[in-house]
Amino acid sequence: MTSVPGIVHSERTASEIRQREQCLEALQLWVALPEEDQQCEPFFTHYPESCLPVIETDTTKIRVMIGEAFGVKAPVKTHSPTLYVEVQLEREGRLPLPDHIEERVVYVVSCRAQINGTPLTQHKMAIFHQNPGIELEATEPCRLVIIGGTNLGKRTVWWNQVSSRKDLIEQAKQDWQDQKFPKVSGETEFIPLPE
Repeated sequence: MTSVPGIVHSERTASEIRQREQCLEALQLWVALPEEDQQCEPFFTHYPESCLPVIETDTTKIRVMIGEAFGVKAPVKTHSPTLYVEVQLEREGRLPLPDHIEERVVYVVSCRAQINGTPLTQHKMAIFHQNPGIELEATEPCRLVIIGGTNLGKRTVWWNQVSSRKDLIEQAKQDWQDQKFPKVSGETEFIPLPE
């Protein structure tokens, strides 16, 4: 979803899933846009799981969700070089971190891993720049994500607004208060602007 200069959406979990006594986990990633694209039209595109490339070995399963890594490329449209890779490693599975992207992050979703011998535990993140030769190793079966992209400069974040220009954030705040954003079909709830 590309959400500038503003898009309203609803995030709901189907009632049959909520009724099960399962814990759902989700990662929501926000990616900054280059300055020249910060006022493009909002749009949403669904990419089915079947179109995302998967690589499997005896100890590793990799799904490239955005960008290009490990010799495969996802079809997801981006405005700047971006990387989002889901990785499942079996115990003692190893994986080199892609070197081609400017800024990289590893986030451990479940269990523990090591990065060049340094432990990284569940729900922790390690941030790398262009350091070469970084290797992930699972100390037990592990699920993690590799996220990266091009440095696009400083951004201001206020509630759900992100921009390199504070005046655009102020305008978005006013537009939200005045309920100028299009409504989501079937939704009646309005979330007031935080103080």
